[in-house]
Amino acid sequence: MSSSDSSHPTPAQGLAGLTLAALGVVYGDIGTSPLYTVKEVFSPHTGVALTQANLIGAVSAMFWALMLVVTLKYVILILRADNRGEGGVLALTALASQAVAGQPRLRAALLLLGVAGATLFYGDSVITPAISVLGAMEGLEVLTPALKSYVVPAALAILTGLFLVQRHGTAAVGRFFGPVIVLWFLLLAGSGVVQIAQQPAILQALNPLHGLAFLSERGFGVLAALGAIVLTLTGAEALYADMGHFGRRPIRLAWMGLVLPALALNYMGQGALLMGDPAALANPFFKLFSAAWLLPALVLATFAAIIASQAVISGAFSLTKQAIALGFLPRMQVRHTSAAASGQIYLPAVNSALLLGVLAAVVLARSSSALASAYGIAVTLTMLITTLLTYVVISRAWQMPRPLALAATAFFVTVDLALVAGCAIKFFDGGWAPLAFGLGLFVLMSTWARGRALVMESIHAEGLELEPFLAQLESSELPQTARTAVYPVADPSRVPQALLHNLKHNQVLHARNLILTVVTEARPWVAAAERAQRQPLSERFERITLHYGFMETPDVPQALEALGLPAFECSYFLSRETVVSTPGSGMARWRERLFGLMSHNAGSIARHFRLPDNGVVELGTRVQI
Repeated sequence: MSSSDSSHPTPAQGLAGLTLAALGVVYGDIGTSPLYTVKEVFSPHTGVALTQANLIGAVSAMFWALMLVVTLKYVILILRADNRGEGGVLALTALASQAVAGQPRLRAALLLLGVAGATLFYGDSVITPAISVLGAMEGLEVLTPALKSYVVPAALAILTGLFLVQRHGTAAVGRFFGPVIVLWFLLLAGSGVVQIAQQPAILQALNPLHGLAFLSERGFGVLAALGAIVLTLTGAEALYADMGHFGRRPIRLAWMGLVLPALALNYMGQGALLMGDPAALANPFFKLFSAAWLLPALVLATFAAIIASQAVISGAFSLTKQAIALGFLPRMQVRHTSAAASGQIYLPAVNSALLLGVLAAVVLARSSSALASAYGIAVTLTMLITTLLTYVVISRAWQMPRPLALAATAFFVTVDLALVAGCAIKFFDGGWAPLAFGLGLFVLMSTWARGRALVMESIHAEGLELEPFLAQLESSELPQTARTAVYPVADPSRVPQALLHNLKHNQVLHARNLILTVVTEARPWVAAAERAQRQPLSERFERITLHYGFMETPDVPQALEALGLPAFECSYFLSRETVVSTPGSGMARWRERLFGLMSHNAGSIARHFRLPDNGVVELGTRVQI
C-alpha cells in the first residue's frame, strides 16, 4: 500500500463514486464560506467602505486567496505529502520526523510542533459546525423576521442530529450528502452567474492587481480585511486531514471540476449584487435569490452547513486515532464503520466532546458574526505549521533542491503569517477561545507523551534484565502447565511484571511463554509480510514483536494465529499499571497527577489489542514517576 489512492478506498468503489462521496464530506466546510464571508469583509469593524473599487478589490483578494492557498498549496502541493495515503498534520508530522530520525532534538521539536497543529485543528472542529449552521439558519430572518427567535434552537437541533448519525460512518453520510452538495455548488454557481450578467464589471476581480491594490490601500487596516478574507479558506486543513477517507485523486477532481468554479462565481455574484444594491449587505448571500428561490436556497444551505460540519468531524476522528497510535493520547474506543475503507472510523468519546463544545459555542455566540470574530487564529496557525512541516518533508525526504524548497516555503510562510496577523487582531473579540481550547489539549497530549516516556524509564530502571533471569529460570523445577502464556510488554528487554506476579502467586510456569511487544510505526500501514518478528530466547521462551501502522488497530490474536499459535491455546497476562507520583525530576507534581488520572481512565489494553475476554488475566503493578 504505497499510494494515497490505494491504501484506503478500493478500486471497486470507482473514481466517480469516491469523488461524489468526497464532495459530501470534504468540501462542505469551504463550500459554506459564502454564507458569511462577504458580509464580514464589509462589516463596520473592518473599515472597508462599500464602493465599486473595494468590491472588485475584495473579491479579487478572495479569489486569489483560493487560488494560492487552497489550489496551489493544498490541492496541488500538500496533498502530495501523504503518509502512505493518510493526510493531516499528525500524519505529516510522522513523515517529517522520519526524515530527521538521526537528529533527536530536531525530531522532538517537530513532534511538539505537530502536536500544537493538531490541538489547533480541534479548535477549528468546534467553531466550524457552529458558524456554518448558524450562518445557514440566519436565512430564516431573510425569509421572515418573525422567525429570528428560531435561529439558535434550529441550529442546536440540526447539530445534535448530525452528531448522532456519526456512528453510521462517513461513507453513509457521504453517499447521502454527495448529491446534495452537488446541487449546492450548482446553486452557488448559478446564482452568481445571474448577478454577474447584470454587473459584468465584477469580472475585473480575476486580475490579481486589483486584489493587491485593495490590500495595499488599507494601511494598518489591512489586518482587519485579511481577518475577514481568511474566512474564504476555512476547510483547507480539513481537506488535507480527510484525504485518508477518499484518496488524493477524488479530492483534486472535485475541487478543480466543481468546487473552485462554483465558489469563484458566487463570490463574484455577491460582489455584483452589492454593486447594484448596497442595501443587500445585510445578508448578501440570501439576497442573491428571488422570493421564489429563497426557501429552496435556505434548505440547501442547511444541508450544506451540515456537510461543512462533517468535514471537520471526520478529520477530528482521523487525527485522534493517529494521536493515540503515535503516543500523544491515551487509548480510547475506535469503531471501524467500513469494511472497504479502513480510514473511515468513529470515536464515541471524541464525538461526544465535540458535540458539547459545538453546542456551547452556538449558545454563547448566538450569531455567525460573533463566531467569525473567534474564527481564524487557530486555522491560520495550523496552516503555518503545515507549511513548516512540509518544508522538512520536501527538503529532507523528497530531496528537493534546497534553494527551491526555501523559496517555495518562504512564499507560503509569508502568506500564512499575513493571515495569522490578520486574525490576531480578533484575539480579544473571541479569538482567544480556540487558542485556549488548543492550549488545554496541548497540555493533555504533551503530558501523556512525557508521562509514558517516564513510565518506560521507570520500568527499564527498576525492572530485571530478561535474559539473565530466563537463564536462572530454566534451571528451576517449577511445575509446568501445557498452555501458552502471552505477556504483552512495552520494554521487551525487561522481565514482565505479570510474569513475576504469576510465578510468585501461582508457582507455575507455562510450557510456552511469549514476550510480546506491539510497535507502532511512523507510517499508516504495515504489510502482512512485515508484521511479525520472532526471536527464540530459551527452550520455553520466545520474543515476538508485532508491527502496526498508526492507522491500524492491532489484532494480536489474529497475528499470533498467522504464526501458528491458535487463540484457544493462549492465555494473556497483563500488567495493569498504577502510576504513583513521587517528588523528583520527572514532571511538575500537577502534571504527574494529571497523567495518573489519564492513565487510570485510559481504555482497556485488552480491548485495544482485541484480546478475548475469557483469555485475559490482569495483575496489578505500581510504577513510580
